[in-house]
Amino acid sequence: MVQSMTGYGQARREIEGCQYTVEIRCVNGRYYKSIIRLPEIWSFLEPEVDQAVRTALHRGSVHLTLRMKAATADVAYDVNTAALERYIEHLETVRPDQADVNLAVDLASLLQLPGVCNPPEPEELCRRARRPLLELVAQAVKAVDDMRTEEGKSIARDLRDHCAAIGRHVEWISGRTDRVVRDYQERLARRVKELTASAEINVAEADLVRELAVFAERSDIAEELSRLGSHLGQFRQVVAHEDRPGRKLEFIAQEMLREANTIASKANDTDIARCVVELKTTIDRIKEQVQNVV
Repeated sequence: MVQSMTGYGQARREIEGCQYTVEIRCVNGRYYKSIIRLPEIWSFLEPEVDQAVRTALHRGSVHLTLRMKAATADVAYDVNTAALERYIEHLETVRPDQADVNLAVDLASLLQLPGVCNPPEPEELCRRARRPLLELVAQAVKAVDDMRTEEGKSIARDLRDHCAAIGRHVEWISGRTDRVVRDYQERLARRVKELTASAEINVAEADLVRELAVFAERSDIAEELSRLGSHLGQFRQVVAHEDRPGRKLEFIAQEMLREANTIASKANDTDIARCVVELKTTIDRIKEQVQNVV
C-alpha cells in the first residue's frame, strides 16, 4: 500500500490535572529522522516516544512536540509563604530612612525569587500519567498515519496514470521500430540509385544488404523495449501490492529512465526521438512522485 511521507496529526487530553497536546508533523526524508521536543519533566520518556513513532511511521522527517499546562489547582506551584515573608522582612530592613518614601513591592517579582514557588512532586505525577501520555502519542501517530494513507491513495492513482502513459509510449515505439529499418532501406536504395546514375557506378546487392544489416543491428531497440516493459510491469505490481515501496519504486523508475535514454541514443528516428522525450518526461514525473512515498 502506497503511503505519503507528508502528514500532520494532533491529539489532546487532560491527564492528572494537566492539559497535554501532542502535535506531529512529517515531511519528506530519505531515511527516518525525528526531532522530539518534550517538557523537561518528561525528557526521560523521549526514547519510548521515539520508538513508538519510528515503529509506525518508518520513513521521513518527523517533528513531534508535546505541550502541557496546568488545568486544575492540583498541579499548581506551591507558594512557600514562610520564604516569601522572610524576603519581605529583608526588604523592610533595607528601605530608606526617609518617612516620605514608600517601598513598592512587586509581587510577581517576589514569586520568582528562589524558594518561593515550588513545583509539585514530579515523580508521582510521572508515574500516574506515563501510560495515558504514551496512549496520547499513539493517537497522534494514528492521525498522521491516516492522513498519510489517504494522501497515498491519491499518489497511487497518479502513478497508475503515469504508468498507463508510459505503456502507450512503449507500444507506439514498438510498432514504429520495423518501419525505421524499412525507411532506411528505401532511403539507402534511393541514394545509391542517384549516385550510381550520375557516376555510372554499380553497387553490389550484397553490399547494400550488409549496410542495411549493420544499420538494423545498431538501431535495434527490441531488448531495451522488453526491459522497459518488464520494469513497468514490476512497478505496477509494487504499487498495487507492497507495503512501504518507496525505495524500490525509486530504483525501478531510475532503471526505466536508463532504458529510455538507451532507446533515444539507438533509435535513429526523429519520430521515436520525439516520443522518447514524452516518455522521459513521464518517467521524471514518476521519480518526483515516489520521492514522497514511504
